[in-house]
Amino acid sequence: MSQSRAADAEGAAKDAGATGKTGAPAKPRRRQARGEARIAQLLKAAADVFGATGYTAASTNAIAREAGVSPGTLYQFFPNKEAIAVELGDHLLTRWRETYGAAFLADHLELPLDRMLDATLDPLIEFNCANPAFTVLMHGSEIPGMVTKDHDAVHVTMLGRVETILAGYLPDKPPAEVTRIATMIFHIFKSGLDVIMAHEGEEREAYIREMKTVLHRYLEPMIPDDTAAGSRSRHTP
Repeated sequence: MSQSRAADAEGAAKDAGATGKTGAPAKPRRRQARGEARIAQLLKAAADVFGATGYTAASTNAIAREAGVSPGTLYQFFPNKEAIAVELGDHLLTRWRETYGAAFLADHLELPLDRMLDATLDPLIEFNCANPAFTVLMHGSEIPGMVTKDHDAVHVTMLGRVETILAGYLPDKPPAEVTRIATMIFHIFKSGLDVIMAHEGEEREAYIREMKTVLHRYLEPMIPDDTAAGSRSRHTP
């Protein structure tokens, strides 16, 4: 989070007190360089707590306990739970955008359909499984508005990239139909991801394969035989 955003939060914290009840989402107080390690410690603890209990059930006391510090120490850096969620959401969204950039590459249009699904889905699945708090903060009903707004922007951009990739595989489909197909794929992925994250080990790997199979069988009949991507997509390794 930028220094200016943190400075704004300091004023908000003074006006609202410990509860941080203002018209805008609460943000962290100004921090000094020597506090960055403590910030990272608190955000990691918050990610663990949010991932385990959800956002609504989490508390600043639980986060402080997970971090091994007193609640008073936590309040030196964050006025409330909402401020922690905003900061953590910022960090996770930055890392998500890096993962998203690696997942949606123009080179994927040169791949057979099955390999394209691997190249696109694997980094996204890996990120979400490694960061369960991301799913909590992006999809919960009680999440601070700032985090939700950022997520909506990422959602729109990601859907546009899915459409771009699909247009290369489905050159004969009108744009409106490509948009519908992309939307359906996006929701299949989100639903499948919930199932995948609910399992571990071999069961998780099995569900990953199942989701890819669903998407492959949905898309493969639509791809024309005379397109480069279509002809390669019908190859079975």
